[in-house]
Amino acid sequence: MMKKFLKRCLLIVLAAILLAQIPFAYRRYKFGQLRNKINEIAAASQEISKPTNPNFIEYKGIIHAHTSLGGHSTGRFEELVNASNANDLDFVLMTEHYSQMFDTASLTLNGVYGKTLFVGGNEIDTSDADRFLMIPGSADAFGLAKVPTVSVIEKLHAENRLALVTYPETLKSADANFDGIEVFSLYTASKQLNPFITFFDLIWSGYSYPELVFASNFKRPDDNLSKYDATAARRKASLFAGTDAHSNVGFHIFGDDAGHKWIDLKLDRYATMFGIVRMHLLAAKDTPLTRESLVAAVKQGRFFTGFDAIGDTSGFMFTAESGSDRKQMGDEVPLASATSFKVFSPAAAHIVIFKNGVKFAEDLNVTEMSSKPDGPGEYRVEVYQNALGAPFDTMPWILSNPIYVR
Repeated sequence: MMKKFLKRCLLIVLAAILLAQIPFAYRRYKFGQLRNKINEIAAASQEISKPTNPNFIEYKGIIHAHTSLGGHSTGRFEELVNASNANDLDFVLMTEHYSQMFDTASLTLNGVYGKTLFVGGNEIDTSDADRFLMIPGSADAFGLAKVPTVSVIEKLHAENRLALVTYPETLKSADANFDGIEVFSLYTASKQLNPFITFFDLIWSGYSYPELVFASNFKRPDDNLSKYDATAARRKASLFAGTDAHSNVGFHIFGDDAGHKWIDLKLDRYATMFGIVRMHLLAAKDTPLTRESLVAAVKQGRFFTGFDAIGDTSGFMFTAESGSDRKQMGDEVPLASATSFKVFSPAAAHIVIFKNGVKFAEDLNVTEMSSKPDGPGEYRVEVYQNALGAPFDTMPWILSNPIYVR
């Protein structure tokens, strides 16, 4: 009797497990449909006549990446370089956690590996409990934790380094003269996913659609964008999405520190993370992409964020034009009646122009849009792929940096 009872219990458990997989099998089907729709939009975009930017070259890359140097990651240099080249990245801004014992910024990847330019930086703390990305990094990173935020930023600027806010939800020094704000963190967003659903989604769909498993659960970072707009309404600052790649979220059964692991399920592999969200940067055609030109373009705010998991955002343009004069993202423009904003989306989409964080103008299912400013302010663009359905009708596909009308 006992054996029959146990056998029956086992069959019930197995049946329950099998039945529980039905939703995830269906979700795999939906991911496939989503991928097909993305491919259809990409194919249609090939027929669109795309404007050119005669004075700039567009480069794509990521900001905010860690390796095992800082003690918070298991990522290896080889994995990072291979993932960067496989994703056709032009640059990676490293942000290693600091150490009291050695200079992690100088020991991380610096220079060109394959086709990718790496710039060694640090993620730093201040005595005011603010956290920044310092690019390039410095041997002083550890000691900055004892220095107030205002003094840290003054020091970094004197040394031609960037001070970019990370984790803006904990920022105490909102009036400090930092260079930009990480309005979206891929690492943070990934950690907020439902672990049960994500685990089985990756089992069923991770091999074929790993980027979509993550991207389909993202939400517009409303609070961080509001904080950014409040800053940009007062002075120039850039916005960006940080990858915050660690390559350390997941689990394995048994293994060793040399990387030999059994049943090794890593959720945030560099190769996956680098295909989800990227920075698209404009650099002058007559200037090669170097550490110095890269840092200068980021400081200027001459770049946009593309959630490329749902379609390549290369070719997006946001300019202010008056006759033959064309201003780019990050530029300041005098208020004049002839000035007109021009937006180009690489695929038909929902385009929205914001002024000081408030919706100013919009158009649906278009690739081009024009609008005139109605007064001084910070004007930026968000683009949505409504055709893909939820959540992409509320989660931006593209986030531009502003043009400032004075």
